[in-house]
Amino acid sequence: MQRGGCLLSLNRTTSRVSMPQPNDIVAKLWRLCNILRESGISYPEYVTELTYLIFLKMAEETGSEKNLPKKLRWRSLVEKPTGEQFPFYRKLLKCLGSVKDERVREIFTGAETCLRQPRYLTLLVEEFDKINWYIAREESAFADLYEGLLEKNSTESKAGAGQYFTARPLIDSMVELVQPQAGEIIQDPACGTVGFLISADRYIKRQTNNFKELTKAEVRFQQERAFVGVELVEQTHKLALMNAMLHGIHGSILQGDALSEIGASLKLADVILTNPPFGTKPGAGLPERNFPIPTSNKQLAFLQHIYLGLKRDGRAAVILPDLQGNAAPKVCADLMDKCDLHTVLRLPTGIFYAQGVKTNVFFFTRGKTDTGNTRQVWIYDLRSNMPAFAKRTPLTRDHFAEFEKAFGDDPYGKSPRKDKGEKSRFRCFTREQIKEQGDTLDITWLVDGQIGDAPAAKSLDTLANQIMKRLKTALKELKQLQGESSREG
Repeated sequence: MQRGGCLLSLNRTTSRVSMPQPNDIVAKLWRLCNILRESGISYPEYVTELTYLIFLKMAEETGSEKNLPKKLRWRSLVEKPTGEQFPFYRKLLKCLGSVKDERVREIFTGAETCLRQPRYLTLLVEEFDKINWYIAREESAFADLYEGLLEKNSTESKAGAGQYFTARPLIDSMVELVQPQAGEIIQDPACGTVGFLISADRYIKRQTNNFKELTKAEVRFQQERAFVGVELVEQTHKLALMNAMLHGIHGSILQGDALSEIGASLKLADVILTNPPFGTKPGAGLPERNFPIPTSNKQLAFLQHIYLGLKRDGRAAVILPDLQGNAAPKVCADLMDKCDLHTVLRLPTGIFYAQGVKTNVFFFTRGKTDTGNTRQVWIYDLRSNMPAFAKRTPLTRDHFAEFEKAFGDDPYGKSPRKDKGEKSRFRCFTREQIKEQGDTLDITWLVDGQIGDAPAAKSLDTLANQIMKRLKTALKELKQLQGESSREG
């Protein structure tokens, strides 16, 4: 957006103290949600509605309205009389779904307002226009604002978190270890709101001085071809498109099922970073695609998509639950044949999804051949002796510092490592040992309190035996009391 240099300098000088930050704007927008909930609007619906309004306001603030028809812009909505505003807004959403600009058309195709009453739209528009958007006029600030809204939705709505939001500290740690590079194709086959792709983009920008070290052709590749995502849920796909656009990512963000032919049609990737959905296909049916090992278990099917979708020497980091079911050993064995599964990170519980779901991150590299690629697996236990993460104890990047140090600087897992024994978090297991454990990779050796020189906690078996003894004693005493009561009667 073109602005006069003198005015810009004056504003920066006089408004430095009171200038609102993106987080302040997020808080203001989110407070409106409390009002809108009166009309029965859910958190995800609210974020989708804000997606449309933020897009229009962003286009005005950043001077990028050229791709929108003049009569379908923010100011047109604001200036409509109260009685005409709601029907105009519904028409605007429909018309923007057929404009020439492909990304705008994707965002607004099939768009409908979830607002039930015109007065709620008037309220939103009025509050939007009251906000000082100055700080958010730069693309990066608007992007941070939108990321903040998505994160707020995840913390307020467990359904939102489970559906498409992964803890940002975990995403950033995975990206830092895999080290995506400029010129590589980076894929997320279950992209949600493209958090992994955005983090990878930021990482590459830091490595290339914000693309200044790249040629024009290389910059164009990063913006238009480097990032590929697939998202199943239509409304989440719209959020993904908006988020990607705000971050300058214009690659292929497809709406569909990566476990169908859409996933099969994707080009082989250099890097895959993802948190695929857990559970089974509806009705326990098989995916539309034919995988080498048939399974209705979605994470096992996604895992096959990932390692089969990598180029030779391609790298992946994928979040998975403790793998179970008849097909799990077969899929894990196939993974370890075709790839070097060099590292497994056992994650703390409660950082997303249901509180008791146990998850891991698998780090692996596609082999040059399809057999015998995994000779040993290093497993880091970040699950034992960890706090219960929640709002009061948020997960931070610091929680991954020791793991990142142990992982090392090599994205292929080849850094020097040391197994410090049964009381350490980081241990090495040979392929033969894993096979003896049933090839499920669910290997444990620590219990709470058994880190370093701390006293070892009692095993679950010991605790169970103690509880049973106490129950038997209590039952014996109860029978004695009943006998004494009978004699007294």
